[in-house]
Amino acid sequence: MAAPDHLFNLRNNFYLGAYQASINHSDLPNLSQDDAVERDCLVYRSYIALGSYQLVINEIDDSAATALQAVKLLALYLSSPDNKESTISSLKEWLADSAIGNNSTLRLIAGIVFTHEEDFNEALKHTNTGGTLDLHALNVQIFLKMHRSDYAERQLRIMQQIEEDHTLTQLANAWLNLSVGGSKIQEAYLIFQDFSEKYPMTGLILNGKAVCCMQMGQFDEAETLLLEALNKDAKDPETLANLVVCSLHLGKSSSRYLSQLKLSSPDHVLVKRTSFGEDSFERALASVA
Repeated sequence: MAAPDHLFNLRNNFYLGAYQASINHSDLPNLSQDDAVERDCLVYRSYIALGSYQLVINEIDDSAATALQAVKLLALYLSSPDNKESTISSLKEWLADSAIGNNSTLRLIAGIVFTHEEDFNEALKHTNTGGTLDLHALNVQIFLKMHRSDYAERQLRIMQQIEEDHTLTQLANAWLNLSVGGSKIQEAYLIFQDFSEKYPMTGLILNGKAVCCMQMGQFDEAETLLLEALNKDAKDPETLANLVVCSLHLGKSSSRYLSQLKLSSPDHVLVKRTSFGEDSFERALASVA
């Protein structure tokens, strides 16, 4: 008989974007040392997802476990552009250390940071060997960003062999279905619908359903879902970005959502594309002026 998974609910909340619930329900008794470290990593990553970088930086000291030190590096990296260079330097130094370089959380954080830098090859150098569902799920995301759905599908197959019903496996399946498109969109929608029936509704689930609706041309339904997500978190970049796209398809003004997105997430891909488009337009105007 398998030992009970004391962290199941905590992990599930984190994966589905219920970050405050992860924090609120983290006081779990009688955890083993390894489970306690994983619990703390999930709690601190939840704080990072909520933008509380400084709390994480302040609370994790130099004597903490390697996994927690890696999470602190992620908080430092995201907290300020000034920290990026030194954080990446530390990350590379730790990864090269034979004593800790193979730590799965350290490799996961490396994958997240280098994916954020859009250095996908460097990210895969540390994540591609897998070993945990979290690493395989990140690989799926990286390969989809590289437009290699064939490689993403291979990672998903590995996840399905490990645990087909796991929340991360289901999420990865939905991401792949959305990327492939066509008849797979409906399958992705059903995954998010299943989540919404089993668990409290989160911005992540609402955005997942909304993107499916948009890909199926159901923009009114998508807008309803996205406005519900906006009520949960008015600064969430994915909600704002999806509202920009949805509003344009509905013939509505998207400028307010785009302005909010520029303020809350200036590095978002939609902001960069819009800025590039505006710059190109300005240059075109100047050339004919």
